[in-house]
Amino acid sequence: QIFQPLHTLRNAEKELLPGYNQFEWQPALKNVSSSWDVGIIDGLSGWTSSVDDVPADTIARRFRYDVALVSALKDLEEDIMEGLRERGLDDSTCTSGFTVVIKESCDGMGDVSEKHGSGPAVPEKAVRFSFTIMSISIRADGEEDAVTIFQEQKPNSELSCRPLCLMFVDESDHETLTAILGPVVAERKAMLESRLILSVGGLLRSFRFFFRGTGYDEKMVREMEGLEASGSMYVCTLCDSTRAEASQNMVLHSITRCHGENLERYEIWRTNPFSESADELRDRVKGVSAKPFMETQPTL
Repeated sequence: QIFQPLHTLRNAEKELLPGYNQFEWQPALKNVSSSWDVGIIDGLSGWTSSVDDVPADTIARRFRYDVALVSALKDLEEDIMEGLRERGLDDSTCTSGFTVVIKESCDGMGDVSEKHGSGPAVPEKAVRFSFTIMSISIRADGEEDAVTIFQEQKPNSELSCRPLCLMFVDESDHETLTAILGPVVAERKAMLESRLILSVGGLLRSFRFFFRGTGYDEKMVREMEGLEASGSMYVCTLCDSTRAEASQNMVLHSITRCHGENLERYEIWRTNPFSESADELRDRVKGVSAKPFMETQPTL
């Protein structure tokens, strides 16, 4: 064991480090580097142009999304095995068909200014983006229904919520937020089209991920979907009703503010194809003004 080339010893050493897990994606993730021994990275990695006014290397720190998910799954390894045993599923046949539902959350952390500011000039507000593994289920071969083998008992607890990205930014600063979370969104999008192959309980298993943006408060949803702020006459983040309409009709509404539609409306707002006045234009796009950048699925 001792007389081995340095790189094998290095690799052996790495495997003993906490948070080190070997994994692979099939097909490989687009726009994401293939190295898997990734620690904490600069929050602006994956974004080429810099954000003005602030030293870019101080503004955000994050984990790569897929690496963080792998780490979270490995933490739940015993729970997954326990769940398989409880459901009477044969461990060795359950290697594919795992589905993981992730709840995403993002919120401002308020004022974090230094008392005697001698550090770098950074915004004095912070935002934290995090995720929670809500459930893991498996569809066994030949079975119609999926069987849930893990469910988070305290989905709203700090303890089950894993920070992915910490950033110095005001949550109302749409441009900087987009710049920092843009790469996170790109990674998430890439993961939707791929399967994670990871060793759990000594066997390689394949996982698919579904993301639900149910951890955002209203202010954040408006920010991420490019809607006017809370004082807007368009009161709802899911439908187009104005304050007046909502007070008349408390029952019949349809979900019209999906991500795709918000993007289309932003384009109309930006190009003004019908050469309308500001008021007419605003009425047409129903209060979409800043470019929406993060799909927030209205699932309860």
